[in-house]
Amino acid sequence: MKNTTFKLSPLAKAFAMTTAVALSSQAFAQEETEVKEKDVEKIQVTGSLGSLPGQDVESVFGFGKSILETPRSASTISQEQMERFNVSDIDELVAFAPGTFTQSFFGVAGSLDVRGTPGETYFRGVKRLDNPGNYPTPIGASSRIDIVRGPASPIYGPSKIGGYLNFNPKSARASGGQYLDAPTGALSYTTGSWDKSILTAEVGGPASVAGKEMGYYIYGELENSDSYYDNTQTDQTVLQVSFNVDITDNLRFEFGGMYHDYDGNQVAGWNRLTQELVDDGTYITGTAQPLDTDGDGQISHEEYGAVNIAGESFFYVPASSFTDDEATALMQLENVGTTTLSGNQVLVAPDDQLGNEAITLYFDTIYYTDNWEIRNQLFYDAYDNINENAYGFSQFHDSWVVEDKLIFATEYENDGLLAQFQFSPSVRYTDFEHGDDFTYEYFNRRDLTMPSSALDRRLLSTRSGKNYDNYDVGNYLDLGVAAMTDLTWDWGLNLVLGVRYDTIDIESTSRQDLILPSARIEGNEGTPVSAEETVDGWSWNASISYEFEFGLIPYITAAEQATLVAGQGAEIGVGQLGDGSAFDTSELIEFGVKGSLLDDTLYFALSSFEQERTDFNAQNTVTNNTTNNKGTEFELRWVVNDNLVVSAGYTNIKVINLTALENGNQFGFLGAEDLVNLEDPSLIFGGNVIGLNLIGEGFNNTDGRKAGIPENIYTLTATYDFQNGYAANVSVVDVEEVASGFSAAVTLPAYTLVNAGLSYQAEDWAFNLTVKNLTDERYFRSNFPDLFGSQIVLPELPRHFNAKFTYTF
Repeated sequence: MKNTTFKLSPLAKAFAMTTAVALSSQAFAQEETEVKEKDVEKIQVTGSLGSLPGQDVESVFGFGKSILETPRSASTISQEQMERFNVSDIDELVAFAPGTFTQSFFGVAGSLDVRGTPGETYFRGVKRLDNPGNYPTPIGASSRIDIVRGPASPIYGPSKIGGYLNFNPKSARASGGQYLDAPTGALSYTTGSWDKSILTAEVGGPASVAGKEMGYYIYGELENSDSYYDNTQTDQTVLQVSFNVDITDNLRFEFGGMYHDYDGNQVAGWNRLTQELVDDGTYITGTAQPLDTDGDGQISHEEYGAVNIAGESFFYVPASSFTDDEATALMQLENVGTTTLSGNQVLVAPDDQLGNEAITLYFDTIYYTDNWEIRNQLFYDAYDNINENAYGFSQFHDSWVVEDKLIFATEYENDGLLAQFQFSPSVRYTDFEHGDDFTYEYFNRRDLTMPSSALDRRLLSTRSGKNYDNYDVGNYLDLGVAAMTDLTWDWGLNLVLGVRYDTIDIESTSRQDLILPSARIEGNEGTPVSAEETVDGWSWNASISYEFEFGLIPYITAAEQATLVAGQGAEIGVGQLGDGSAFDTSELIEFGVKGSLLDDTLYFALSSFEQERTDFNAQNTVTNNTTNNKGTEFELRWVVNDNLVVSAGYTNIKVINLTALENGNQFGFLGAEDLVNLEDPSLIFGGNVIGLNLIGEGFNNTDGRKAGIPENIYTLTATYDFQNGYAANVSVVDVEEVASGFSAAVTLPAYTLVNAGLSYQAEDWAFNLTVKNLTDERYFRSNFPDLFGSQIVLPELPRHFNAKFTYTF
């Protein structure tokens, strides 16, 4: 029996008190409030679950166009869809949005990979701090998730090449600008496999303050769950509030925020990777030789540095040059054997931790005149992050950003032309403090059939306060100005044009006194080193589309987008300044056709694209790859009738690492299968072999292909409403085999993942039971493939279930 205890933070207690007050308040009627907003035609089909693209989506170009009308590859996933299919993290969104298959970032669903490269997360159309794997993005508090493929519109500022997820929080303001008619809310509890335990509560409705009409919405979530993986758990608190106040007929405030406190850990997965391990679970056992000479139970940087466990030559070019004779005595395992490994036996120690406290705030002021809408968006995002792993990696971030964006929007109609214009100056300031510690990161020393011990546990820099590889403190200020226009003729033609200019002042200081002596700038004895640079660049977008009377809309989009190359904690290092490697541009060309057929009950979109980021010096393997991406995406959504809703998707993508292709090689942690002239892998698992995997004829990777991203993915979802309260759903994701690491020495098998569920909806309560991985498919996801894919891999979850109970009022 497990006793679940929820620890209430002060903010969580405040949430509970606020909810109680709201529930006890007197409901009152409210007259409609006239709001001078552009009327947007919406497609509303009974039983659609909000799956059709009729709702206006501001997150692409900012003009309130529907997904159907938007000349870009984009998808939107409604709250109703996420609830029906019991979607619990962003990795599951691949079933609903093509181009969003995400590699494992040490088991943390932080941000999507979009079109094969790291994406970004926006909150109500404003970019958040980078989150490749700092914490799992909480999607339970969203009313809708928009996924845009390709670089962002110029109106949103510098962005990455791949694309982004836009998080739309639950709000008291319904589409069309009307407040909720009366207080409403819900309580839910989710249980499931491995002691899953999630409690949520939400309440919202109308109110008045000083005689002004107001809407509010409050959402809270508390989780205390175990995990399939050993030594892994999740404790988190999410509190989200939003308020909307009509000050006058012409002036409105929208403000609120989200607090997210997460406590968990990263999951590296299986180590000592071989093809045999992937194929049938055969694992090489054996203990590493002791290196802890002072007996304190952990291996310091100094103790690692005193011996050689990286091979006689240390750095191998090519990887095949390593032989049995190159292995040093201390690299070799003792008591070698084999066993069959289970998927839950992973590289996590009991005191590993990933902790993150994030605070997001916003305050929008919207003012209407006879001809203009003037919107000022003030936004703040911050996180305090700690990441510690016994095998030899630690990291922290203490970063924040504030952005203020002013948008002047107007429109006019003349002789069959609807012309919309936007002009937007903005200022964005980012402050960062970041340190990471990865020298002497040894995945293979731990035998996963044994607990972590002094044989593998390293003294981490976040605990000793020294020997970091990087310790950067600084800030950057982005001053930008953008202009966009949307021109629509009543005979079908549409043009979307935009341009932006950014100038960014960057200051960074490297704390040389806190980093390893070997990592210091040559000749530096520990004195902090600072650098400054100002970078600038242009972004632009040009789209043309034509709407035929029978429902088809072909389009072409070309874009170039400025990209700021920051790290996992939003940091920019001293080494990036002075050579232009902190700033680059991304290019996109996309052709597509969209359609709405069968009385607007069937939507489809087909696109072909090529996008590229080309500055080899600006490569960041964690957050911002230099790649060329080509592919095709197809999406279909069909409300067959009031009972049946289906969707289908297809992604074909090829991602080329341009830096590796230019150099003819890729640096990496070399695995047993990379070392083709090594006969006995147990000779190296007590140490680490690093070097270069070459590209070209005669090698597994002939063209610089990025690992971990399958070339072809097929998806299918269906849900059937029996019209008596019961509904059933199923989703299928079919994934091709793919290389685990850049060398392509280990292949992860193809798989078909099936999730199925049954739900019941009564007047004021609901129940949802979902079985995930229904067929108990054995499958894997590549874990950080560019660097570590030959040494570690993440075994995914076996069959498991979630059950959610909801009471509404």
